[in-house]
Amino acid sequence: MQTFTPYQRLQIELEKIINSQRAGAKLPSEPELAKKLGVSRSTLREAMRTFEVQGLIRRRQGQGTFVVGKQKTFEGGLEVLESIETLSQKIGLNVSMGELQVKRFKVEKENQAFVNFPLRSTVIQVDRTIIAEGRPIAYLIDIAPITIMDEDDLQEGFDGSVLDWMLKRGDPILGQSKSRVDSIAASSVIAHKLQVQRDAPLLFFESDVYDTAGQLVTHSYSYFIPGFFDFHIVRKVANKKF
Repeated sequence: MQTFTPYQRLQIELEKIINSQRAGAKLPSEPELAKKLGVSRSTLREAMRTFEVQGLIRRRQGQGTFVVGKQKTFEGGLEVLESIETLSQKIGLNVSMGELQVKRFKVEKENQAFVNFPLRSTVIQVDRTIIAEGRPIAYLIDIAPITIMDEDDLQEGFDGSVLDWMLKRGDPILGQSKSRVDSIAASSVIAHKLQVQRDAPLLFFESDVYDTAGQLVTHSYSYFIPGFFDFHIVRKVANKKF
């Protein structure tokens, strides 16, 4: 007979509670759940984080914890750079752009590490939220030199993807991308944009896109809500002689 640790039993009970609720339903408050399950709030919070990472629940600052219904998953290999819009077409899911903010500024010492472009160059920063099934699923920040993109380029027909916009224009010709992938806790600013609890776990990409001549075209930051995305890597096996 299989035996479970107290923590495993807690997760089993939590899963039953979550699965018994309809999508969008609000779960009992943290103190109520902790009392019902006979655990401390800190232990409950840690167990809840597991289901949040899986995309089964979502915590909203000041509102509570809500059940997330089953949703289609954006699946893609990290070997090929594709936009959320392209991935959504593959699974038949409509996405749209939410809040859009565009600003132009000069690169100074104070912001160069964030921007990653030369000092005193002028860049444009494009921040936007991507919406699917009525809720934010990603928050994207792209930074590019003003010589490549400006405010007028984003007035009409911009659907939220800087990558697709550049591919359609065809100038510069994009060559490759280098990305750093991490799991992070949402800051208060990002949590507000994605309507999640502060410190909620997020998938995070920091990427540089280069043209075929090796020049940096865009520097970007992408924040994804887990449960909506399934990224993977396909690697070749080295043919080592023994």
